[in-house]
Amino acid sequence: MKLAALLSTAALMATPALADEIRVLNWQGYGTDLGWATQAFAEATGHSVTHEYFNSEQEMLTKMRTNPGAYDVVLINAAFTTQAQEEGLIAAIDPAPMKNFAGIPANMAQNPDLNPGGALHGVPWTWGLTSFAVNTNDVKDIPTTIQVFWDPEYKGKVSIRDDALEAVQFAAIATGQDINDIQDLEAVREKLAALMPQIKTYWGSENDWNQFMASGEFEVATIWSGSAARSQSKGLPVQFVVPQEGAIAWLDGLSIPESSTHKEAALAFIDWMIDPAFYVKWDAEGAPASANGAAAAALPDESFNKRVLGDPDVVARVQFQRPVSEENRKAYLELWQALKAAQ
Repeated sequence: MKLAALLSTAALMATPALADEIRVLNWQGYGTDLGWATQAFAEATGHSVTHEYFNSEQEMLTKMRTNPGAYDVVLINAAFTTQAQEEGLIAAIDPAPMKNFAGIPANMAQNPDLNPGGALHGVPWTWGLTSFAVNTNDVKDIPTTIQVFWDPEYKGKVSIRDDALEAVQFAAIATGQDINDIQDLEAVREKLAALMPQIKTYWGSENDWNQFMASGEFEVATIWSGSAARSQSKGLPVQFVVPQEGAIAWLDGLSIPESSTHKEAALAFIDWMIDPAFYVKWDAEGAPASANGAAAAALPDESFNKRVLGDPDVVARVQFQRPVSEENRKAYLELWQALKAAQ
């Protein structure tokens, strides 16, 4: 599908004479703020697109709570969609006007975490894995197990993201547990405590991760699948690994805040974001996997997302994140902070 076809689709959903400014809340550099994408959408519909960014899901929720009416589209991990809906922060979405929603398979469209209360509150957009990558300049034998993080050979060359939930779920996989039903938190604590001497430093952003990998300071480090794809497209010597123990899987949706005053224009923008024509072009630059089956099928065979995330054996090993209770979230944060303080 060519970009021109996408633009004509977007144009059908908007009237330039009634153009709005669509305000998007997202991670920086995560698809919706691609210059060529927002420019093409504006040319087709008359709607301009501006962005504000967050650095964590908790910051995203805080921004929506404290700035009613400030946003029209927000990126929400499915594990947080129910919380946003229960707080009245996001509106139910009628997908009927969206031409491209038909390409989303039922298991994504009907995902219970995106349909809290039985109504769609997040349009499935992208999914991917939190696993790890190795620096192929230094690691010649590609590991198949998550236990490589504890291998003394890589002491001082290992990194994980500074995020309590991610760290705990990572260690849960390493101890053979269900990330959504951790029964032995002490085993997780002990596993992370044993990891601490291995760590060079924590990473917080994709840019930081790339710089550390490029300089050879990281040999083994956790990373998101979409980020790994972008790093490879930039020529970094990295290979993404989904170990035999599995990996953390996540699903991101695009939601419309209840307080948005531009809901029709917001829906048009979401339809543009899930269109196969947009996704295929984005994928060539490095992107997460698309939740739209039609978009995934349109990818060339050499695409990272088709080769890696299109493998049924890989998908069978992953665990999708579910909502985390506030009690557990607090316990994970306290555990993580105590471990870092003890270093």
